[in-house]
Amino acid sequence: MTAPIPHSASRPAPATTGLEQAGPDDRPARQPSCGWAAPLGTGELAAEITVQLSRRLSRVRLHGFAPRPPAPTLVAVAHGSRDPRALPVVRALLDRVRALRPGLPVRLGHVELNRPLLSDTLAELRGEAVLVPLLFGRGYHVTHDLPAALAAAPHLTGRIATPLGSHTLLAEALHGRLLEAGFPPDPGPRTAVVLAAAGSRSPQSAQDTARIAQLLSARLGGLPVQPAFAHSAPAGDSPDGAPPTVADAVRALTDRGHDQLAVAACFTAPGRFATRCADAAPGIAAAPLGDHPALARLVLHRYDQALLARTGSDSERTRAATVAV
Repeated sequence: MTAPIPHSASRPAPATTGLEQAGPDDRPARQPSCGWAAPLGTGELAAEITVQLSRRLSRVRLHGFAPRPPAPTLVAVAHGSRDPRALPVVRALLDRVRALRPGLPVRLGHVELNRPLLSDTLAELRGEAVLVPLLFGRGYHVTHDLPAALAAAPHLTGRIATPLGSHTLLAEALHGRLLEAGFPPDPGPRTAVVLAAAGSRSPQSAQDTARIAQLLSARLGGLPVQPAFAHSAPAGDSPDGAPPTVADAVRALTDRGHDQLAVAACFTAPGRFATRCADAAPGIAAAPLGDHPALARLVLHRYDQALLARTGSDSERTRAATVAV
């Protein structure tokens, strides 16, 4: 006679391997319902793999070992603006970041003009923090203000991630906002784009803006993309090869036969410079990047890079290092 099948409650527990992994709910977090979902290219896929791998590893537990310490706080550093639309847009971006990485502590700090100020945010934290600039170039705020803010918070162990540009995820976000503003999916030979950025006296910032323009041009199939600043540098203070103003770029492209122009906004949120650049657009003017999904993935990618990289040979340099990519 066949032995009766034991009730499930009396079945022996399956053998363990010493490694407990995440359960069936360990799936990628759903994208928020609002916004445009950017497709993943090669660069975007690498960043997404980093995000997913980090989330899964954070849930692994080994028998006999102490629990993993909490993840360092991601401190998103925005510039700040008097424009009342700016703060809600930045908060929406951070909400999307939290949705992509549930459980990760994410805080906001401003360099100026808005609360919470970065100094106040850092004063409230303990343990480890990674400052991720919501800025696109290596200007004064990144190279001076952020290291100074960490130095003024000796109770923290912190490091500074590289700015958001340049990366293919940024080009993806810029392209998405252009399409939302009415940019043609198949632009003709007389179409060109002005990439509008805040600008800086730093030669490195001009180089970063030029590199972002190259990446956006590649994303647009080789379409001309002219980098431009929201304002001109003071006389005698402009670095060699600095981008022109948006108005200058529009005139230059028009002189070259491009009479179908669009302005891409390399800004996180609305503000004085973003408005000035949009006003100078002869046609399509894209909105600031805001909570675009590709930008949220890029914020997490910079955070992960900062955790993985080790820059400098002494503790002080490591503590306040800008991660190179």
